[in-house]
Amino acid sequence: MTTRVLLAEDDPVVAEVVAGYLRRNGHEVEWVADGVTALNRARSMPPDLVILDVLLPGLDGLEVCRRIREQAPTPVVMLTALGEETDRVLGLELGADDYVTKPFSPRELALRVLSVLRRAAGAFAPGCGVLRDGDLVVDLAAHQATLAGTALRLTVREFDLLAFLMRNPGQVFSKRQLLEHVWGWAFGDGSTVTVHVRRLREKVEDDPVTPRRILTVWGVGYRYEAEGPS
Repeated sequence: MTTRVLLAEDDPVVAEVVAGYLRRNGHEVEWVADGVTALNRARSMPPDLVILDVLLPGLDGLEVCRRIREQAPTPVVMLTALGEETDRVLGLELGADDYVTKPFSPRELALRVLSVLRRAAGAFAPGCGVLRDGDLVVDLAAHQATLAGTALRLTVREFDLLAFLMRNPGQVFSKRQLLEHVWGWAFGDGSTVTVHVRRLREKVEDDPVTPRRILTVWGVGYRYEAEGPS
């Protein structure tokens, strides 16, 4: 089944190259050159994935990402300038599933897109079971999570991170290990993990400042502490 990708990039040369790679991979691509149009298209005809350049005219990519996230869990990949860590972190805070820094390899971007789409479809979830910890339930097959019966609005990466930690309770993982297991990256920015852990805590913890499930092991990484039956 063909997947629809909305590409928001104001540089026509970059857009042409990226769209070409994506189409060769079997995706249907719609290209827009400004943030307002990107947001309108994402709302009127929701795509399977959105690629957003941070520096879009009219409405920047970060704001577009924020507004998309308010309405739907559509996967988002951000394009950021090399060295702009603030933009990368803010994009992740706003709910972006992945980011690629410029200058980038169009082939790398195409692979990142494929990875996010597969994870969104649940292709990386081992088995089709249900993970339970007290009132927190993660349905791997349905790619849904609930807390006390209320559905959680998780991004693709947030869902993957939660599922991975719940499958390995009591085990400590470093940021590098989590990047490898959850993101599939051999290397990357550890702030990606930090931001996703923070966002997850805000959604699954009664008090994110004093978490009881997703614990920090100082100097090492993170550990999931199962609460047990409600």
